[in-house]
Amino acid sequence: MIKPSDKSIVFASESRTGDVASARKRISSKDLFGSLRELVIEHVGEEYRLRITSQGKLILTK
Repeated sequence: MIKPSDKSIVFASESRTGDVASARKRISSKDLFGSLRELVIEHVGEEYRLRITSQGKLILTK
């Protein structure tokens, strides 16, 4: 179980109206990248690159 003090991963199980919504996982980009500026994500057998630009924005490319 996730403790309220653990801010790196958050699961949302209810919408604003109180209806049960699909769970979403929230991960801090700092936790995801660590000291790196680029990582590779494999999705359905394809590779995608997620990188942090010099202006601190995220870019996802195939």
